[in-house]
Amino acid sequence: MSNNQNLTYDPVYEAVAPDNFPAMLSPDRYGRRSNAFDKIISATHDHFWDPMDPKYVDFSKPFDVEKTLIMPEETIVEFKCGVADKVAPRDRVKFGNLINHQMLSGLLHGEQAATNLSASLCHILLDPGAQEYAANQCREEARHVAGFTKYLMSRFGYIRPAGGEVNRLLTELVLSPIVWKKLVGMQLVLEGMAMGSFASIYRNTQDPVMRTMIQFVMTDEAFHHKFGKIWADRTIRKLPEEDRIQIEDWAWSTFQSLLVNLNSPELKKDIYEQFGLDWRWVNEQFNAAMQDSLNRNSLSKSNSVFRTFVKTLLKAGIITDRTAPNYARFVDMSGLMAEGDGTVGDAIADEGIRQLREINKNDGRFVSVNAAE
Repeated sequence: MSNNQNLTYDPVYEAVAPDNFPAMLSPDRYGRRSNAFDKIISATHDHFWDPMDPKYVDFSKPFDVEKTLIMPEETIVEFKCGVADKVAPRDRVKFGNLINHQMLSGLLHGEQAATNLSASLCHILLDPGAQEYAANQCREEARHVAGFTKYLMSRFGYIRPAGGEVNRLLTELVLSPIVWKKLVGMQLVLEGMAMGSFASIYRNTQDPVMRTMIQFVMTDEAFHHKFGKIWADRTIRKLPEEDRIQIEDWAWSTFQSLLVNLNSPELKKDIYEQFGLDWRWVNEQFNAAMQDSLNRNSLSKSNSVFRTFVKTLLKAGIITDRTAPNYARFVDMSGLMAEGDGTVGDAIADEGIRQLREINKNDGRFVSVNAAE
């Protein structure tokens, strides 16, 4: 693969075509391992957890989804734009939890995409250290799939299907042969957004089992976007202007698409039909609520998923003076510039790592001394 296509200007991200396995067998390749990822590879010992072992997460603990909302009303768009007012009071918890079910199923599908994307990187990354990191992330994403599946089956008994723009984007990223698109799209954009979403779930969920699982998922995700950040630190400053513009424009296009489609009512039209609601009418309410949100500049709040999206791109150097005015319509860019590189979920993940150290120490598992670096 050419650098022009992949923008792999740093050798640690050099890649070959997915079907070029003979390149992996080159004797010279084995001795050219970079140490750029060694710390985040070794850190996995500090945040090991097993969704199949109840000492980490006990999915058998009961939670009545008919009586209590998994996520409260103030976190559900339908309750903030008048849609839920059309639902009978006795059905509001059921309605809200079906919406929660859609949201959580979407997160599960995102974890599956991350699993497949990490596996696809293993097929193409030439640097043995980069390849090992991708394999390690693939293993961690796979346990998220297991965890979300066990949670959704314990609460609802089934998984809702993927669809819409997010499904299209996930498919594009997994199947793309272009390394920069995988790294920017999944490791920076979607991993950054996931940390924002998970932090909101952790702080607001009324289900203790969900809170525990999400915190342990976050201990993994806190490391995953670092792989993309290392790429950005080593690559963005080396790019010719036309290549940097290509990435900037793709990122801006992705932001616009997700802003409009992330909570698309069309994905939930079968839910609305159960309560006598037309999804097209719901869509009108959503659009009005979005405009009101933009008027109030609420996307600039620290817990906004889209604010996290923009901050991730900004700190990676993927938003410059050329595109910053586009995002400034939605987010306080000067405020983001003044902040450090941390995310809203870092403290939650750090506390989760401390808990996992204790569980694993008591269980006799190896714990890395300096994995938190």
